[in-house]
Amino acid sequence: MTAIAVGVAIAAGAGYGVAHLQNTGNPVPPIGASQAQADRAAPAEGERKILYYRNPMGLPDTSPVPKKDSMGMDYIPVYADDKPDDSGAVAVSPVRIQTLGVKTAEVELRAVDAAVRASGRIEIDERTQVVVAPRFEGWIERLHVNAVGDPVNKGQPLFTAYSPELQSTGEELRIAERLARQSAAHDPVASESARRLAEATRTRLRNLEVAGQAGARQVFHAPVSGVVLDKMAIEGGRFMPGEALFRIADLSKVWIIADVYEQDLARVRVGQAAQVTLDAYPGRSFAARVDYLYPTLDAATRSTRMRLELDNPEGLLRPGMFAQVALAAGDATPKAVVPTSAIIDDGERRVVLLALGEGRFKPQPVKLGERGRDVVEVLEGVAAGDRVVVSANFLIDSESQLKAALSNLVEPEAGEQAQASPTRYEAQGTFDALDAEAGSVTMTHGEIPALQWPAMTMDFMIADPALLKSIAPGSPVRFVFEAGEPGEYLITGIEPVAGAAPAPATGGHGGH
Repeated sequence: MTAIAVGVAIAAGAGYGVAHLQNTGNPVPPIGASQAQADRAAPAEGERKILYYRNPMGLPDTSPVPKKDSMGMDYIPVYADDKPDDSGAVAVSPVRIQTLGVKTAEVELRAVDAAVRASGRIEIDERTQVVVAPRFEGWIERLHVNAVGDPVNKGQPLFTAYSPELQSTGEELRIAERLARQSAAHDPVASESARRLAEATRTRLRNLEVAGQAGARQVFHAPVSGVVLDKMAIEGGRFMPGEALFRIADLSKVWIIADVYEQDLARVRVGQAAQVTLDAYPGRSFAARVDYLYPTLDAATRSTRMRLELDNPEGLLRPGMFAQVALAAGDATPKAVVPTSAIIDDGERRVVLLALGEGRFKPQPVKLGERGRDVVEVLEGVAAGDRVVVSANFLIDSESQLKAALSNLVEPEAGEQAQASPTRYEAQGTFDALDAEAGSVTMTHGEIPALQWPAMTMDFMIADPALLKSIAPGSPVRFVFEAGEPGEYLITGIEPVAGAAPAPATGGHGGH
């Protein structure tokens, strides 16, 4: 974005000047202008040649000599060396380059760090989780594992339960087995019935997951080794069938669930190696592997979930931690690259500003390739050794300004029509009054360097009076406005500024 500053500065000074020269030729002094005025306008030897002076408020009014408008604002000079040459390059004075803080960088040949990067969170491996949920009603007589976070080994006692249901079922089994033995000699039919009853009772006990001799008391053991994540069991408490009393998980291996953006999906595959870093352990990375790509895409974030597996033998990786994932992609072949800040992108075309030397800059369309962390590959448009603009201290932060800058910098292709886009400006000041009938608002604002306006009180058109619904006259505000018809400026957004003092009323009052 900072690179656009050069373009806007050029467009402001050069674009208008060229159009004026094409339409009017050399400016003719107005009727009544004296020879002394013309002599004062003539440059001394060695000075920059001034073509004419333009209206500071954007009105279609020029002057061959210095003058002021009705509000006392100086007309702005347009210099001959600001105009584009035949190659499309624009010459900018050293003073303006220094004012804008223009910086350039050389197009380099180097490998692009095109790793796929994603943010994720550590989660439990769902395949290692188990719950301990008795299938019968009972009471907990004794707890052997008392706290969440306690490590347990497979087969370790968790708690001892008392259950009247188990007691009656166990007694039923013993009676059936005794009848089957006692009646086997003299009553085979009764013996067979008792045997079938005993077998049915044993099956019911197996379904209740009761091992060994059934009794009133049953000891429950850990089904796997791991860590207790949840514990609902309380000594002396009653539990119902199916109630989860313990949740245990093995944390020796964990998952990372990361979000991969849609444009990176083609570079991700199952089995791909990855490096994981965590804020908890700076300077250390963990090896992981892509285990699964989920089959759905989140329409809101335009991303797909990716699951990675990694070993956790030291127990350092705790579920819930945030993680940064980097998947190796691309190759190490040197490519022509420029800093990311050098690219001007309006969504339709991508442009860099070539620094040609001697204060000359040329907008150059480029075709981009792989993107790295801080550089981007350029397939067409520039070559290694070229210099491009990478920064300037002029802030332009709206899409409309970006499009306006490009439309002024880049010649449209054959058959294309250059589309004009309004230029937006930001200012801070005081809301004075609203004329709802005229659709205008009076504002006292500070200096606006982009338009070379001093602090003053003036009228603006307002896009929608409802923007001022909750703002009282005299309130400090920040507002955004656009240049419309010559001499007309339209406020499109406004908001109060908390704690700011009202702007002092200075300068004249203009109606726009």
